[in-house]
Amino acid sequence: MIEKTKLYERIYAMVRRIPPGKVTTYGRIAELVGGCTARMVGYAMAALKRGTAPDVPWQRVINAKGRISVHGDGIGNAMQRTILEEEGVVFDAEGRVDFAIFGWPGPDEPY
Repeated sequence: MIEKTKLYERIYAMVRRIPPGKVTTYGRIAELVGGCTARMVGYAMAALKRGTAPDVPWQRVINAKGRISVHGDGIGNAMQRTILEEEGVVFDAEGRVDFAIFGWPGPDEPY
């Protein structure tokens, strides 16, 4: 459990670096953090309970297709989209985000 906690903290530290109005993928976070998979990043995001880590902008992590991944009851999907739109992220008619415009490649990469 301790190792998982350390990994999650590394994931959360990287997600905190995504600026408002930008998104990245579960896979890109996994690459940047190292030692984990996109699925593990998804589990880390799902482990965030409402109010437990308000400084982790979980909404900025989406899937590689540029879409919001399905959450249990679908309420989280609508909330995630609303928060992203409030940050200025635009979705196309198919519900996708254009990574060329809104993508965050990483902390040391130019936009």
